[in-house]
Amino acid sequence: MTIEIAMRLSGVPFLFILFTLAASIAFGIKLGDLNSDDSLQEINEYPKKFQASIILSIIEGVRIIALAIMLFIAFSPYNLILGVVWTICRIGEGLILIYSQINYWGLLKLVRQYSNASDAEKNALSDAGRIILQTKNSRWTFATTLFGIGTLAYSILFITYGLVPSIIGWLGIIAGILLIFDSGIKLVKPELKVSGILEVFSGLLAILFEVILGGWLLFYSDTIL
Repeated sequence: MTIEIAMRLSGVPFLFILFTLAASIAFGIKLGDLNSDDSLQEINEYPKKFQASIILSIIEGVRIIALAIMLFIAFSPYNLILGVVWTICRIGEGLILIYSQINYWGLLKLVRQYSNASDAEKNALSDAGRIILQTKNSRWTFATTLFGIGTLAYSILFITYGLVPSIIGWLGIIAGILLIFDSGIKLVKPELKVSGILEVFSGLLAILFEVILGGWLLFYSDTIL
């Protein structure tokens, strides 16, 4: 694969996020935070939607891995060290997401047992569900950290070598820094309410960056060749 083709095709995984986002809204469900009773009841009420949300998340993990590889092929010749950093981080992010969702599937088994269980059994199942939710959240925080580092790495490369319009590169740098900062707050002070607001803002900023960058790479990357 030539670098020219790799640059253009690397825009496709960026834009694919629009599909996964739309599908997640249409078919996914929002589980209660760490309230496993609410979560188990919601899964029991909408099992198909829960399964769909898991599959979509696995697809998203594959997209992230494909994106990291395409970006490495296209842009690592400019700076190999940054290329290795974002490749390791974003592939790690994708693998964590896939592994986490496969384990998350275990809630389906708990749901089947929960609906017909006695009160004592429900308490035990609820505790088991809470462990799964807590483990998933901790993995997600680590994955978000890798996401931020990877985004920061290739955004620095884009700015340094003038490979994309500067406003796009700076948008990625800001998004990457905010993602890393948000993850740090969750690890150090998870009870802070500001973390939730920061998570939404940094996530939306990262999505905006990926969509704009994906469109630019797909349709205008020939301007840097």
